[in-house]
Amino acid sequence: MEISGIKGIIFDYGGTLDTGGDHWSEVIWAAYQQAGVAVDKAEFREAYVQAERELARTRHILPEHNFGDLLLVKMQLELQWLSEQGLFPPAQVQAKAKEVADICYQSARSKVQEAVPVLEALSKKYKLELVSNFYGNIRTVLEDFGISKFFPKIVESAVVGVRKPDPKIFSLGVEDLGLKPEEVVVVGDSYRKDIEPAIKLGCKAIWIKGKGWTAEEDAQTFPNTITDIRQLETLLL
Repeated sequence: MEISGIKGIIFDYGGTLDTGGDHWSEVIWAAYQQAGVAVDKAEFREAYVQAERELARTRHILPEHNFGDLLLVKMQLELQWLSEQGLFPPAQVQAKAKEVADICYQSARSKVQEAVPVLEALSKKYKLELVSNFYGNIRTVLEDFGISKFFPKIVESAVVGVRKPDPKIFSLGVEDLGLKPEEVVVVGDSYRKDIEPAIKLGCKAIWIKGKGWTAEEDAQTFPNTITDIRQLETLLL
């Protein structure tokens, strides 16, 4: 698909700006291994799912929480669930949750810093917008990482009540930009949640592809696929 006639760019956040395209489960799994959390990957993935469900049910994340705060909550929920299944020592939950959260936070900060020069360059030519499935604290996260200035407007699922892969959440972003769908390119890490709904809406799309959640997504192909956010400069500048 040709990337031309573009006036605005909609970015996803999680997995796009903070992991380089990898699903967050892969980042956390690597941190588990680094921290010596001795569970197998199937057990970890179930803990990941259970924690996400709990976050959807109960408001653990507050608007003032930065990404480090968020990660600590998530890791506590995951390790607590594992301990309740008899898969992890309860006495180690708090210490290991902090260790894993710290590893993940530093990884995210490093990836976001890689993206800063790209965002700086793109912001000089295009209107930028952020559209994210998030917990109501995305502005605090962006401010902590020093990239809030690039996204004067944000569409956040917890605020607008619409979640990807519903194309409606992207239509809200397009409306914010004051552009037509065909004048907007969506940049995201999930084929199902970012690329497909963007195309359905009439936007163009660029897939930052890393390690996905499923083998099906790993096997998926798409013409406008990159593996590093810095490749956007070649495509769009």
